[in-house]
Amino acid sequence: MSAGWFRRRFLPGGLLSAPGPSRPRASPVPYRRPRFLRGSGSGPGPADASRRPDARPVRSPARGRALPWNAGYAEIINAEKSEFNEDQASCGKLCIRRCEFGAEEDQEWLTLCPEEFLTGHYWALFDGHGGPAAAILAANTLHSCLRRQLEAVVEGMVAAQPPMHLSGHCICPSDPQFVEEKGIRAEDLVIGALESAFQECDEVIGRELEASGQVGGCTALVAVSLQGKLYVANAGDSRAILVRRDEVRPLSSEFTPETERQRIQQLAFVYPELLAGEFTRLEFPRRLKGDDLGQKVLFRDHHMSGWGYKCVEKSDLKYPLIHGQGRQARLLGTLAVSRGLGDHQLRVLDTDIQLKPFLLSVPQVTVLDVDQLELQEEDVVVMATDGLWDVLSNEQVARLVRSFLPGNREDPHRCTAHPWEGHVEGCSPAQSNDPISPLSQSLLSFFLLATLAVQKQLSIRVSHQWWATRRPGRRT
Repeated sequence: MSAGWFRRRFLPGGLLSAPGPSRPRASPVPYRRPRFLRGSGSGPGPADASRRPDARPVRSPARGRALPWNAGYAEIINAEKSEFNEDQASCGKLCIRRCEFGAEEDQEWLTLCPEEFLTGHYWALFDGHGGPAAAILAANTLHSCLRRQLEAVVEGMVAAQPPMHLSGHCICPSDPQFVEEKGIRAEDLVIGALESAFQECDEVIGRELEASGQVGGCTALVAVSLQGKLYVANAGDSRAILVRRDEVRPLSSEFTPETERQRIQQLAFVYPELLAGEFTRLEFPRRLKGDDLGQKVLFRDHHMSGWGYKCVEKSDLKYPLIHGQGRQARLLGTLAVSRGLGDHQLRVLDTDIQLKPFLLSVPQVTVLDVDQLELQEEDVVVMATDGLWDVLSNEQVARLVRSFLPGNREDPHRCTAHPWEGHVEGCSPAQSNDPISPLSQSLLSFFLLATLAVQKQLSIRVSHQWWATRRPGRRT
């Protein structure tokens, strides 16, 4: 990203600030729940069932609708905090081919792939904020973006070593040596495809929301099983963990204003215009007051992981670029995450200060080599939005998973959410000492993936099937 491009796009007088010709407004993105929840009692309207303060319905796929790997999914609705459930999810099977998809792609539920080249699986959670529109668009768009990006590099993915030129021609005899010295592997192409897919999806969401006059954003947590590896891509504060018999392994990092403080401060240092003279980029242990003027106080700037002292000036009394700590940390006093999709129209209250320049849509990608693990039946991946992790630690979730999986070895639906229902529905912290009862105060969605299924299905050739799909730009 060049400095010139950044200034044209985000700074005063740039593309986003220049008024353009008025265009007809597109229809708003319609509200709906994930397609695989059909038949489970989840209607397309507001979460009326959650109006009772003593009830938090757990919604999961119907017994007859199996997800890839017989994965479990559930969502718990918050009560009277928002009219709609802003979380979204999608999952399905990826079919990656050399050729482009034709008109048959318009089929909504099933696309046959007679010339398929490589298959994988996909799960995604999107935690919306500012409305459900961005999360709905992401759930219906990101998998298509990912498939296109993977198809562009699939020949390099299946080669013993990714070639320098995708055409197969070796322009320079030492090209393979250069690739080897760089340590470029097939998994690096998948990582690059995921990063590019997130970026492409973010641009699609920006165009769609601008056209329909809607606003909002979402975090995105994606898991992709491909070629014996599990790729976990995260942009936001959702989390994925691998739960094993004697181990809990984090598979993602959370991106908040606090965890990305130095990156955000660096951006404000290079482009101070982004703060419009209303904020200070410096961090202090607390909000400074007039009595602090002239005093030497602790501070941190973009180049510092440690702390130092500085003499307080009048400009230091402005509202901090990042304020609060932990789950209470906010970017420009507005947003609790520093990565995600959407939020192109988001501004600080009563100002024209945009938050989008400080937000990244690029995910961090973690690779789990499934072939190298000695997986057991009880080993699972838990993917969940922040509503779960706000109240339970990794270890508490692991204990809960271990409490019901070993006793259901013969049940193909043992990873579904049904064992959780008794812990959540109709109970509150005052009524139960169960560790999951605080979830009744939160909104969350989660997947439970049985990792052993990866090895069992690596050789299966399958068709391209989606439970929550639409082509980008299509609406119902």
